[in-house]
Amino acid sequence: MDYGFDCPYVIEGEVEQVIEEFGKHTTEEHGIEYSTEALTQFILRQQS
Repeated sequence: MDYGFDCPYVIEGEVEQVIEEFGKHTTEEHGIEYSTEALTQFILRQQS
């Protein structure tokens, strides 16, 4: 996701794990909380 600043965070794995870990990262590191649905849509779009 593009926050308007550089973030080197990268995660790979099963979709469920990526959603959970990426959600934790955005909340803890950037103060941005996304719903599971929003993260799922973003990740699925990135895979196509």
